[in-house]
Amino acid sequence: MFESLLVANRGEIACRIFRTCERLGIRRIAVFSDADADAAHVRMADEAVRLGPAPATESYLRIDRLLDAARRTGAVAIHPGYGFLAENADFAEAVREAGLVFVGPPPEVMRRLGSKDSAKRIAEQAGVPLVPGYHGEARDDALLAARAREIGFPLLVKAAAGGGGKGMRKVESEAGFAEALAACRREALAAFGDDRVILERWIERPRHVEIQIFADGHGRCVHLFERDCTVQRRHQKILEEAPAPALPGDVRAEMCEAAVRLAIAADYRNAGTVEFLLDRENRFHFIEMNTRLQVEHPVTEMFTGTDLVEWQLMVAAGMPLPHTQEEIAGRGHAFEARLYAEDPARDFMPATGRISRLALPLGLEGVRVETGIAEGDAVTSHYDPMLAKIVAWGGERELALARLARALDACAVDGPATNLDFLRRLCREPALQRAEIDTGWLDGVLPGLLPGREEEDARLLTHAALAVIAERLAAAGNPSPFARRDGFRLNGPARQTVAFLVGDRPVEITAEAEAGGWRLTGAGTGLFARCGRLDERRYWVEREGLRRVFFATIDAQGVALVVEGRSARFGFASLGDRPGEESETDDLFLAPLPGRVVAVGTRAGELVEKGTVLLVIEAMKMEQKLEAPRRGRVTAVHVAAGEQVEEGTVLLDFEPVEDAP
Repeated sequence: MFESLLVANRGEIACRIFRTCERLGIRRIAVFSDADADAAHVRMADEAVRLGPAPATESYLRIDRLLDAARRTGAVAIHPGYGFLAENADFAEAVREAGLVFVGPPPEVMRRLGSKDSAKRIAEQAGVPLVPGYHGEARDDALLAARAREIGFPLLVKAAAGGGGKGMRKVESEAGFAEALAACRREALAAFGDDRVILERWIERPRHVEIQIFADGHGRCVHLFERDCTVQRRHQKILEEAPAPALPGDVRAEMCEAAVRLAIAADYRNAGTVEFLLDRENRFHFIEMNTRLQVEHPVTEMFTGTDLVEWQLMVAAGMPLPHTQEEIAGRGHAFEARLYAEDPARDFMPATGRISRLALPLGLEGVRVETGIAEGDAVTSHYDPMLAKIVAWGGERELALARLARALDACAVDGPATNLDFLRRLCREPALQRAEIDTGWLDGVLPGLLPGREEEDARLLTHAALAVIAERLAAAGNPSPFARRDGFRLNGPARQTVAFLVGDRPVEITAEAEAGGWRLTGAGTGLFARCGRLDERRYWVEREGLRRVFFATIDAQGVALVVEGRSARFGFASLGDRPGEESETDDLFLAPLPGRVVAVGTRAGELVEKGTVLLVIEAMKMEQKLEAPRRGRVTAVHVAAGEQVEEGTVLLDFEPVEDAP
């Protein structure tokens, strides 16, 4: 085994690999960007090397700096984790040429299988069933449009070098093909540095089942059974389980054999995952192979009782696999849920901010937690917003799912918005409990899994109004706003009114001074509370003797706030409500979060229709489209494609137009 290992990654996966290294007595070497200087994986390492500034292109994606870090620390081997350079054959080759060991497949194999089009050709030769589509070498836009017509709609446009659900678009008709192709190419180039795409026929209501395989350099290739990754949104896996429920034994055996056959045909080494779509008749179709360790590998580890990272290190060190196929067995059932910093109430938009409180279900029976973040750490826009993976095992599926639900109930995250409540509801969804799902199932039940908007808006609006009142109080220079108990407030009236916009609807909240606090009415609320300002970001609200701190940013346009993991932004309905200086009355488009402008689809003076895509911003590896809310004219554009913007940056000015000229 190796004396030392450098993990060319960050966060949860780096911490995961380091735990195995600690058990095996391997010296742990971390790398970090400026944004991760005090991150959990750095604190966990024996040595750590700074790579550069926060953007991944200047740090975690810099092959030269990673190799220099290995040289400076005397690392023997490099583990890429997943994401970043994990499936980059040039990186694997550079590691080998530097005289180091790459913990993964050889670069030649990565090139053959890492590209979806090449992998499909190998699978075809190995007799593995494919999804009908186009994966040829020629792929100019006109040819792809012609092939799309031959395949028929709906279909999928997928990045040839992609993975993780990125660079993928469903196209319903020929009319939307050109726009989807351009968006897919753009996202693929940004995420993978390669804008090549393939086309696949859309399979109605499939399940997504993948096979974990492992191959060594001694002629042995095995599978560790399957994982079901059917619960998805935007082609992103949300919940995984092993084994796949209601999968006939003969189909399972055929899929596992096909996966091993493909790996052998490609002369594979180390850990890999072969992914299939399973249609309603239990016919399986190969879609891609991931030449790395998967995010969801703990599900297989819990199901088979193995440490796949240890297996990776053994194979990379030239050792044979520790078990034959006959010796590998599954036991019970396992689930994994991905906890993300994202806001389900805002279409799952990635969220940023500092984790002020973090409670994870450590120590619960049958529960395992994988995380790379701690209380006090910040979630930035530079990297994937995953906070933790919650994994649960039970002797049977029902018990494993119940343990997962209990573990999620024991979690608490204050700071950026998270999908925690959404996951809690998801685990209790009857169709999931009965395993009556497909890859499109979640979209159909999603409204019922999201918080009630009226109730949620009322709670958040109440906090927003109290933040504005506290800000007005502080601006008036009164350090003790509730010293008077007769309803009179220094430097201001005893009655306060704040009007917000909820969508296009104005909502007014009235606050009457009462007994040292405020009686609030409007927006479906009627409550008494005290409030105050701690600093430029933190405010407090007290109800019935319980005081809670929340975060808010108030500017001329409105209030952005985070309340117990829920985030929202409300614009002011009138200038009189704005505690800051007044601004123009034209609609302003603000950046919803820090990111990079990848496309500007309009220009100053242009008349646009409702729904026109005006800008596209990429943040946390996802694209956010900003559309015209109504018919109107773009009066100014303040940003250009390629520009980095902070949350709240004014992107363009927009004014409604009743009649076209």
